[in-house]
Amino acid sequence: MKKNTKVNAAIIIIGNEILSGRTQDTNTGTLATWLNSLGVQVSEVRVIPDEQEKIIDTVNELRKKYDYIFTTGGIGPTHDDITAKSVAEAFNLKYEIHKEGFKILESYYKPGEFNEGRQKMIWMPENAVLILNPTSGAPGFSVENVFCLPGVPSILKSMLGGLKNKIIGGEPIISHTISLRTVESEIANSISKVQNQNSDVEIGSYPFFHAGKLGVSIVLRSESQSKIDICNSQILEIVKNKKIEIVDR
Repeated sequence: MKKNTKVNAAIIIIGNEILSGRTQDTNTGTLATWLNSLGVQVSEVRVIPDEQEKIIDTVNELRKKYDYIFTTGGIGPTHDDITAKSVAEAFNLKYEIHKEGFKILESYYKPGEFNEGRQKMIWMPENAVLILNPTSGAPGFSVENVFCLPGVPSILKSMLGGLKNKIIGGEPIISHTISLRTVESEIANSISKVQNQNSDVEIGSYPFFHAGKLGVSIVLRSESQSKIDICNSQILEIVKNKKIEIVDR
């Protein structure tokens, strides 16, 4: 892929515990920030249950639409960890013991501890490429453009370093935030005009409540610092004319 092309990704969060609200999803933020730094824009996020047909359908739909797919969750030793089997089905591949993965976990555990339950963690699609895990031994894996990672946030974060050279992005996406003591309705029309004049900059407006007062953060995102600078100066001009206070958050 060329450096200046748009490269995109989708994230599939797999787990009933996320849908029930019992566990909060922090992996989307971790992955999106990391991918942005590599010049990959996250275009879609899905949260789906631990159901084989749902995983197969979602992986097959999204892997054709986006350059990269990242799944999190469902690759542990328990009965409802079915991501690896589902991905094998999605690609019509055999579901089998990964020989290299078996050796890694066999040496990781003490003799006798690498039981049948733990061996479930190295059943993967045929010819899957391992994603090494420096935290807890059990590897993730990738098949073509689909990368499967565990759901535990600290473990997922520790595995991203080993993936950096496998992701080819465009220009890194730069972000700049202007926080204002105002409400969205006061600046909406002005911001829309700035957006219309700056199609290469994505402008988002996000209300916040800080120190007992309402405010709005304007977030500018682009691959070009100079385009962000132009957009920033136009917004600051609006802020000055409307006598809006800039807040340091």
